[in-house]
Amino acid sequence: MDLLPFIEKFRRRLDEVEALLGAPDAFSHAARGQELTREHARLRQFLADGDAWLKTHRDLTENRELLATELAGSEMAILAAEEVQRLETEESRLTAAVQRGIIPPDPTDSRNTILEIRAGAGGAESALFAADLLRMYSRYAEDRSWKIEPMDSSPSDLGGMKEVIFMITGEDVFKRIKHESGVHRVQRVPATEAQGRIHTSTVTVAVMPEAQEVDVVIKPEDLVINVCRAGGHGGQGVNTTDSAVRIFHKPSGLDVRCQDQRSQQKNKAQAMMVLRSRLLDRKMAEEHAKYAQQRKDQVGTGERSEKIRTYNFPQNRVTDHRLELTLYNLAAFMDGDLDPMIEPLMNDEVKRRLAAIET
Repeated sequence: MDLLPFIEKFRRRLDEVEALLGAPDAFSHAARGQELTREHARLRQFLADGDAWLKTHRDLTENRELLATELAGSEMAILAAEEVQRLETEESRLTAAVQRGIIPPDPTDSRNTILEIRAGAGGAESALFAADLLRMYSRYAEDRSWKIEPMDSSPSDLGGMKEVIFMITGEDVFKRIKHESGVHRVQRVPATEAQGRIHTSTVTVAVMPEAQEVDVVIKPEDLVINVCRAGGHGGQGVNTTDSAVRIFHKPSGLDVRCQDQRSQQKNKAQAMMVLRSRLLDRKMAEEHAKYAQQRKDQVGTGERSEKIRTYNFPQNRVTDHRLELTLYNLAAFMDGDLDPMIEPLMNDEVKRRLAAIET
């Protein structure tokens, strides 16, 4: 991929944006001013990487030419070879950075995110693994200084979770964990298994960017809102008042319940937030399906029915089936060390989006 035309194109755009920001009415419309400021910062970072790439590319070319003219084994040839090796590594890093900068930013990447984890096939063992995934994502969020806000949950026997919904807030949350959507399969010996047999269970994970009111239009007449007493564990005021809220959206058939807040109004607000995010997720999935069909790309469509990952405890491995990537550090992975899997998934997305730009 020839990066130079993109660097020159973005350099011209930076001049345009700086002229717009310098205009007297640049911030008369706050949203437009913020958008230009963000674009300006993104362009400056891109061009910093781009200029570093250009210099590294020139230095690498010069050192390769020098190496070709020097006598093999001479001091100058050895120094040139070492410099070529260093510059090749740096060029590769900068190439990846520039390629990432070429891709138009996804406005949902910086949004807070709603995660829904549900037990699937496997009964009690599935619910136990759902609780394990909740802990895994919670530890990952903690390591990145993100915050988690519970929204709804349905505990099972033996300490498992039939269903849990929570919000994660922080920097680039959706960008980093959006690829977690799908079916997660676990293979292990359950604590309740007396004969030591390995069981296979599944848990579904849905990852949705927090929807803004402008993303989807919800008409009041399309909603059926009921209030009821919250269930499960709770103290005074949780199980003794009608604070739980259930919202049914007639056009889509979506049914949302929130009960983790003491206030009925807070639960209603959270339920509406989840409903908007589910509708946005459905809208994005439909648009993605149309795009995938046009591109004849049936790999990694993000459909909920796909088995995206297998956690094999006896072999201490976790395998992502979209990349055919296997890691043999399952204990650390379950403790929140997800980046060795998340980073390759993000890089794969970059490659696919770059291929779309090139064609």
